[in-house]
Amino acid sequence: MFKVRLIPTEEIHTILPLVKITNPDLPEEVLRERLEQMLPLGYQCVGVYDDDRLIAISGIWVLVKFYVGKHIEPDNVVVHPDYRSKGVGELMMNWIFDYARSIGCVASELNAYVTNYRGHKFWFNQGYKVLGFHFQKLL
Repeated sequence: MFKVRLIPTEEIHTILPLVKITNPDLPEEVLRERLEQMLPLGYQCVGVYDDDRLIAISGIWVLVKFYVGKHIEPDNVVVHPDYRSKGVGELMMNWIFDYARSIGCVASELNAYVTNYRGHKFWFNQGYKVLGFHFQKLL
């Protein structure tokens, strides 16, 4: 039986091997530094465990924007390859949606890489719809 919970700050670095899966070109020390910078900004992370093994993660940001109000943003959603297509992602997202409702969120929004077709299918199946484009400019 899988268990879903918020990962306490003192255990937060346990997410780095899973984060590395979707960020293979970034050295772990860079990921660690960025994680340390994100924590004071409100970053939290949800984990799914198979016994004591962390098998899936989703960062979460709680934000308020004019056009949508208070919402939750799943970020860096990763399921270990050994556990994909076994309902782990849906279990985690349902936990996140329940948590979001419990803290007064009215919506969930996220970003997905354009080339992540499998991810797109998952997000559509979770009830998300495409509203626009995510733009980036490196400075």
